[in-house]
Parts: sequence; structure tokens; C-alpha cells
Amino acid sequence: MVSHVRHCRPSRTKTQMERPRFICPLISFPSFLPYLPIFWMDSYSVLYSSSHRTGLLSGFQRLRSERKMCDVVLQVGGVAFPCHRALLASSSEYFWALFGETTAERLAGTVSLPAITPEGLDAILDFLYSGWLSVSPSTLPVVLEAARYLQVETAVSICERFITDGLCAENCCCYANLAERHALPDALEAANQTIALEMMVLLQENRDDLLGLNIQSLMEVLDADEIPGVKEVELANLALDWLDENGPLPLLKSNFLLSRLRFGLVAVSDLNNLSNAHKAMTTPLIRSQLTRALEYHWSGLTQPIRQSKQTTLRAAPNRVLLVGGGPSPDWPEQQVLTFDPRNRKFSPLRSGLPLRLRNHCVCSVGGFLFVIGGDEVKEGGEDGKNSVTMATTNQVWRYDPRFDCWEQVESMQERRAQFTCCVIADVIYAIGGRQTRLDASAHTSVASVEFYDMAERSWRRGAPMPCPLYGHALTVLDDCIYVSGGATKEVLHWDLKGRSWEKRAPMSIARFGHRLATVNNYIYALLGMYEPFCDIERYDSQADHWTRLRPLVTGSFGYGMASMPSGILLVFGGRRWSDGQEVIVKSVLEYDTKKDRWREICQLPRPLTGTECTLDSQLVGRDLKVGHKPVLSGSGQKIMLYFLGSRVLSIHTPKQ
Repeated sequence: MVSHVRHCRPSRTKTQMERPRFICPLISFPSFLPYLPIFWMDSYSVLYSSSHRTGLLSGFQRLRSERKMCDVVLQVGGVAFPCHRALLASSSEYFWALFGETTAERLAGTVSLPAITPEGLDAILDFLYSGWLSVSPSTLPVVLEAARYLQVETAVSICERFITDGLCAENCCCYANLAERHALPDALEAANQTIALEMMVLLQENRDDLLGLNIQSLMEVLDADEIPGVKEVELANLALDWLDENGPLPLLKSNFLLSRLRFGLVAVSDLNNLSNAHKAMTTPLIRSQLTRALEYHWSGLTQPIRQSKQTTLRAAPNRVLLVGGGPSPDWPEQQVLTFDPRNRKFSPLRSGLPLRLRNHCVCSVGGFLFVIGGDEVKEGGEDGKNSVTMATTNQVWRYDPRFDCWEQVESMQERRAQFTCCVIADVIYAIGGRQTRLDASAHTSVASVEFYDMAERSWRRGAPMPCPLYGHALTVLDDCIYVSGGATKEVLHWDLKGRSWEKRAPMSIARFGHRLATVNNYIYALLGMYEPFCDIERYDSQADHWTRLRPLVTGSFGYGMASMPSGILLVFGGRRWSDGQEVIVKSVLEYDTKKDRWREICQLPRPLTGTECTLDSQLVGRDLKVGHKPVLSGSGQKIMLYFLGSRVLSIHTPKQ
């Protein structure tokens, strides 16, 4: 390809050739100034050939292959490489300095390079002469060594890209060591992330690679927030084995390494074993972390409000938990699904719900899942016939993902189903609902409000609503609670600083069984049961005004909904009418609040209705509180801890 640019070219007149005195009719110059030339500007073109550079390299490559005009020989490992000094100096900072005017090698016919290998030099010379770098996983170490030593930065960048693009469980540890040795920050970060994500496979199949990992990478991996499928005690054992393999290290370095472990995620029995497993575990810093971990375990039901990085689960951020529901609205399942919005994949929790529930509520505090109230569904038999019984419960269950276990906490003061709940400042609020007993077919709606104070471990009464409501929806905006619907258009507002509810502008239509969500200081109302026009609307709290938005193409109800931090609303499953029949769907819809646009992004493993959703958020950065009584809730055991100064001598869990 040839390109050209038209310019102006100076030309001289015959008068100029005789160098006369310069005369200008407008400006007078002193006679002692030198004669100034006169230039007449003419147009000209600058043409560029993209093939010239390729041809130039091809010419040098041909000269090298024919060993013509070579003025220097590079000697490496007994192998001679005839080269051209000018090309080397123009392509490498190392050779530019080596062949400088003041060096002994500037006129030498042979230069020895003992620090690199013949294979590495051959690959780099091919790159300098052709622009093509031949590299494979087996040759990468020697090629990168030569490129870094000879300061061929373009080749180094290619090697770094090769590392980043080829990372997997089999090579991530090796590549991390290469990246750390040759100061490749982007490749090192990518390799460390791969090690963290593939840790479960590495511990099972490539443990020796982990033991040979450089300390910087190991510290970064142990500091990672996401290490799926690996228990913290396994990471602790890996760190101690690494110290045995690569030690002894100065106590400062071993402290830096071990302090990245999250001892709050380790069971008490394992903490006992770890405390005496290695000399590095006996330093004051690590002992203090073990003590704080034990205090966290002692806190029992107040654990959700005592979170720190030491107790935060190493899991994917912003996972959606789908709790309960099933392919039939009358017979819900006890399964809990997790949805990762990054790869749009579902996976079940190993432990299902302890009860079969309908019309319950869920929320997440400090990484713990709370399942509150609802209608408990049971199988019953009368006169040899199978039947289903349903009664409203006030039970509250807490799921601890750290140890995959459920625990019953304090029950609500009232039984509630088809109610709403929310979390503000680590306090759970339960609002309204209805009650149904086994011995009564009718139900009673309630206007009461209660909240769960985890520090006090008790439910207390809040400001009741003006009238009983169930089937309503709730959201939180600016630490104020908004409630709408329940077969009406009304919207109620409760500022927690006050003692009463206030009315706000009503919705455009009456809704029942719908959803509310807060996104970017707006409240969105989604579809409820049997709504004919599929309308959704947005509420502006500053203007106290509702605005209708783009409706759904097909209406649904009984779905789960989650509001993502990015401003996206996710709708899972639900029921809809099709050809006069009620159909359970398995679609997952995404609503972009910024673009007012709906789209289907994936599908559930199977049809699902009646599920309740919450984000598995982690509360990080608050200090653990100390000085509480050593009670391990739900285990029936006490933990005894013996101190001598700042050192823990023994941890014992006596049997009953």
C-alpha cells in the first residue's frame, strides 16, 4: 500500500543563486544583516510503502541465512549465531549499550552471552529479523529469560500476553512463578486469580505446584475474596505445608502469610488442631487472630452483626439465592438455588430448607440467610386418603453458609404469611401478613409490625400500619420503608425516626402479590396477580409521583425478584395464563431500569413458582466485638479457653 501527502517545496530563483541583497518593499533591513534567501513554495508529495519495512526485514533475514555481511558472532552454549551489529543495536537496548562507543565489545568479532540459552537466543533473533516470535509452553521460560535479559520489550510483552491467554489449572502456578520472576504485573495478577478460582482442583491434583509457588502469589491467593469450593482449614493446612517446604521464614514474613487466613471460617475443633500445628502459629499476631475467631464462634446468634474480613465467606459476590418454591404452587420444594449473574448458572445448596414453606420471606444479613414465617405445608392422611395441610408459622431459620447448616433462632411474636420483610442497619423488619391455622379454613390479616434486634436476640413491636394488609409489597429508600398494594392502590411510608405511617401518592392501579424494588433513588412496582395490562411504574419520592413504564409483553405472577447493585432487576420463573390455562414458566427476565428494556437472559433448570429471592451480600470491614459470654448457640456445648498472657494454651470442647 502506498499513501501520499501533498506538501509545499521551496524553490530558488536565479537571483537567489547570485545571493543579492534581500529587498522587501514593506520592511527595511539594516545593511549589516546577512543576505537572506528567498524561498518560493511549491507543492510536493510524501509517499509511504508499507511493504518496505517487511522487505527490509526480509533482506536482513536473507543475509543472515546466507551468513553474508555479518559483522558479529554471538556465542551461547557453544553455539555460534552470526548477526548484524546494526540491526541488533537498533532493536535491543542491551545491544545498543553493548556496542556503544566506549565498550570493549564494540569492535569485537565474537561476543559471549553465558546468561541465556541457545534456544532462547535463537527465538529472539528470529523475532528481531522477522517480527515473528515462536513460543510454546515448553519453550516459554527460556524465551522469556532471553527477551528480558536482552531487553527486547516487545518480545516480553508477547510472552506476557501468551501467559495471560493460556492460563489454566495445569500451568497457573508455573506461570505465576515466571511472571513474578520477570516482573510481569498483568500476567502475575491473572495467574493469581486463576490459582484462586482453580484452588479446589489444584489441592486435589496439583498440590506440589502449590507448594512450589512464590510467596507473593501465595499471599495474594490467600487474600482473595473468591476461592470456590475450598474450606478455610484446607487453605490453612496448605499455608503450613508451604512453610515447611520453603522455610524457615522470618517471623515477619510468616505473619504476613498466615494473617491472610480467615480463621473465623474455621470450625472450633480445627482451630484447636491448628493452634499447635506449627511454630508459626504461636506468634502473638496469629494467636490474637485465633482468639478473635473463637470469640466470633462464641457470639452465636449475633454472628451476622459481627462480620469482618476474617469471617467473610470466600464466595462469588452478589449471588442470588432462590429459596423454596417449585413446579407446583400447592406443593413447594425445600431446595435452595444459587444464581451467579456473571455466568448465569444455577447450583443448589447442599442443605435444603428445614421446612416445606409457601408465602414466606427471606433476607440476608452478614452473609447469613434468614427464612421467616410462611405457610408450612405438610402431608396428612385421613381415612386412608392423602391430603395436604397448611398452617401459618412464626418460625425463623438461619442458614450459615460457612458450615452449611441451619439453625432455628427466636420466633416472631405473630404468625405471618404473605407478609413482607426488609433489613435496615442489620435489623430485620416483618410487616403485615395473614394467619391461617390448621383448625380454621379462614384467615386473619394483621397490621402489626415487629423487628428483630440481633444484639438483643429478641423480636420487638414496631409502629403498626393504619389497616391490616397482606399480599402487599415492600422496599426501602433512604432508610425509610415503603409499602404498597395488598389489593389496593395505596402507598404507605414509615420513617423509622417517627412513630406512625404516612400516605404517599397512590399507584395507578391496585396490585396484589406484586414486587417493589429500589434502584437509583427510584421505586419500581412490578406485576402482581391477575393484572390485565402488564403495567409497571416508577415512583419519584422527591416529587411524590408515579410514572408508567414499558409494560411486559406477557404478564406473570408468583415469580421471584432480585435487585442487583448495577441497577438491573432479575425476575425468576412465575405463573402466567396461556390458552386459558395456568402455566409455570422457567424463564429468567432482566429489566434494565436505565434503558426501560426487558429481555430474557437464560432459563431455570425447570419451571419454578413461589420462590423468594435475596442477594447473598457480605458485610465487610467492621470490627469484631469482644468480651461476650462464651456460648455456642445450638450445640449444647461450652468452649473452654485457657490463657497465659496473650497466648492460648488449650482449647477444649467437653462432651455433655
